[in-house]
Amino acid sequence: MEEHHGARVAQAMAARLKAALDQRGWTVAHLSRESGVARFTIAKALAGEAWPDLLTIANLEKALDCDLWPGREV
Repeated sequence: MEEHHGARVAQAMAARLKAALDQRGWTVAHLSRESGVARFTIAKALAGEAWPDLLTIANLEKALDCDLWPGREV
């Protein structure tokens, strides 16, 4: 599945999400409260096991005040 473009995008977004959490010192639970996104959904995204929809990504980006979409400058 690593060769699938969607899988690569999900994995790259997961790496950006982890970096944003680490930079802020936030837990998944804290991000969940700030973003309104379920902890389970965030955990699956971090593991690269879920392909979050655009609304979920937008809510995470707003809470973290950063761009999670791969291919753009961080």
